[in-house]
Amino acid sequence: MNHVNHTTLQATFAAIENPSFLQACLRQASDHTPMWLMRQAGRYLPEYRATRAQAGSFMGLATNKEFATEVTLQPLERYPLDAAILFSDILTVPDAMGLGLSFAQGEGPRFAHVVRDEAAVAKLEVPDMHKLQYVFDAVSSIRKALTLPNGKSRVPLIGFSGSPWTLACYMVEGGGSDDYRLVKTMLYSRPDLMHRILTVNADSVAAYLNAQIDAGAQAVMIFDSWGGVLADGAFQEFSLAYTKRVLAQLKRTGANGEIIPRIVFTKGGGLWLEEMGALDCDVLGLDWTVNLGKARALVGDSKALQGNIDPNVLFAPPEHIDTEVRRVLDSFRTPPQGSASGATHIL
Repeated sequence: MNHVNHTTLQATFAAIENPSFLQACLRQASDHTPMWLMRQAGRYLPEYRATRAQAGSFMGLATNKEFATEVTLQPLERYPLDAAILFSDILTVPDAMGLGLSFAQGEGPRFAHVVRDEAAVAKLEVPDMHKLQYVFDAVSSIRKALTLPNGKSRVPLIGFSGSPWTLACYMVEGGGSDDYRLVKTMLYSRPDLMHRILTVNADSVAAYLNAQIDAGAQAVMIFDSWGGVLADGAFQEFSLAYTKRVLAQLKRTGANGEIIPRIVFTKGGGLWLEEMGALDCDVLGLDWTVNLGKARALVGDSKALQGNIDPNVLFAPPEHIDTEVRRVLDSFRTPPQGSASGATHIL
């Protein structure tokens, strides 16, 4: 963080009542290990399900700023979490490209139009961000709802997007997939088409995240949910390279000059941590298969680490959850040999 002015850092934290999440993102000391839930506006809350029923559909929820604000705040009303995450979906960007996104009850996302041949790839372009105005309106609305009478935010608001590769998986497959056969077939047989999709996706994601920052997001996260399905070599060429392209275009500061941390999470990315350590971001997210102490040794203390409790632990009795949380916290605290402190952790 030596490139960041100390005064700017203090100003960034001063605008927030509980800045522990941003402090950890920017590798500054905080009084506790901050925590948030990745499924924050989640299906686990009965009040979320009630609001979704009222909205009539998932997209009805996501495209209505009042509903999106309500479900973003619901977990914060129940739990002392240290950050809020925008209620939206990673597939809003391809939807804005005209692919026709829908969610059937109890099923995953589906696209009406898939991108599987030259003609479909040639038609792709960075969408007009006005088509995503409902997302930016939700960001502004959530920020307003998080503002206390003293003018400070209760907690920071995280904006996010899917990674270029993860979006490509859905665009080619037409929805979720068990084996990624269609997208991988294109990757191996027509890498030229795949690179064109990924270029458009990267530039779209950068514009989308920058617009979220303009609307008031205080940190942004790139979810590379399907990076881990790639072979070594293919990951670097088709996922990592395009995450880099997004990061290179992202704004570093918000409207008031506050620092906006950038977080990259690759599910199944433990194999490539050393290479990901060189990414121009502030935080690396890890899944639950990765030992935090080992990750820290590989990445060094140049990045904050975020992770990584297996969500299924939450089905166990409370004392088992306590044990697992302690194990994860302790694994991070074991410092790598010869390293100075300065690393920080977000649970």
